[in-house]
Amino acid sequence: MEYVVVKTSREGIPTAVVRGGREWAVAAETVRWFERVSWWEDQRRMPKGLGRVDVEVLQIQVRLGSNLRSALTTMVLERDGLGGGWRLREAEADAV
Repeated sequence: MEYVVVKTSREGIPTAVVRGGREWAVAAETVRWFERVSWWEDQRRMPKGLGRVDVEVLQIQVRLGSNLRSALTTMVLERDGLGGGWRLREAEADAV
């Protein structure tokens, strides 16, 4: 998975996602939820130091830069438990 940077306001609300050196502005309210981690599908043992069962997930609709005519892209991000950053699970551009 590709790592991205999520910029937030002082209140912790996502305002932008930086992916591949390009900044995508958040264009709609972010949806947040938690999912069970199926660590046993990839590994025989839970990774040392991980000690988590749930993973935080964000679904964010963004536009490239500040261009209001830019097509919306929906990104699904997953919290990286080790570093605390975010990984891009999937991105889908909406049809214009």
